[in-house]
Formats: sequence, C-alpha cells, structure tokens
Amino acid sequence: MSESNKVRKTRTGSVVSNRMEKSIVVQVERTVRHKVYGKYIKRTVKYVADDPENQCQIGDLVLIEECRPLSKRKRWRLRSILDKQAV
Repeated sequence: MSESNKVRKTRTGSVVSNRMEKSIVVQVERTVRHKVYGKYIKRTVKYVADDPENQCQIGDLVLIEECRPLSKRKRWRLRSILDKQAV
C-alpha cells in the first residue's frame, strides 16, 4: 500500500499538557457499555502527539492522526486545532 492512499486513525481530544518542546499530551475520552450491567462508563486515554510549531495551549480541542513512531512514546501527529481555549 502506498503512503498516499493509506487511511490513518484519527482521534479528537483536549490538550492536558504542553510542557515539552514540540510535543503535547492529548486526553481522549470515550464511553463504553458495561458487559453485565449495561451502564455507560467513561474511559480516557492519553496520547503524546507531535506539535512542531508549539501552537497548542492547555484546554484546546484538537484532532490528531496516527503516524510512524517519532520517539519512544510519540506515535501521533497534530492535524488541526478544532477549538482554541480562551486565555
């Protein structure tokens, strides 16, 4: 499969940390249904994403996409900022 027609996973979440140089931590929240009781439960996962221009602030709603491994924990890249947090 060539690089141009490969479908990449995307996630939408909020930025919880931007202390690293050119990196952000994005918290993605999803709801899953409990197997036995049927109640919906919130599950959160944190992804380390590449932010080459250091343009994200804490609280921003962002769209990230999967990419090749950039470092030990960084496997996602910032695609766009959907909503900026008011300062």
